[in-house]
Amino acid sequence: MEGFRSVLRSAIAAFSGLALLASQAAAMPVAPLTADSLLIPVQSDCYAIGEQIAAQNGGTLAKASPSTSGGQPVCVIVVLVPGKDGERPRRVQMVVPQG
Repeated sequence: MEGFRSVLRSAIAAFSGLALLASQAAAMPVAPLTADSLLIPVQSDCYAIGEQIAAQNGGTLAKASPSTSGGQPVCVIVVLVPGKDGERPRRVQMVVPQG
């Protein structure tokens, strides 16, 4: 009989905990997903920074991606700079601080 009570107490405690978690989860506000909420502004910032750097170097932007370096947000920019005397474009990669 004592074993049954112990199991019953454990079951009641477990169900009470689950009920508490479920009630808190149901009370949390849920924001609907929109296209704007899925966009990451960091990427667009890096793209704008990359466009500026490409224009300053007379090249075209090949890649602009956000990253971190030493815990600081940075942009990894890849620019294709035209080669001299009809040579292939040079690929120049640089890491610049974000913002």
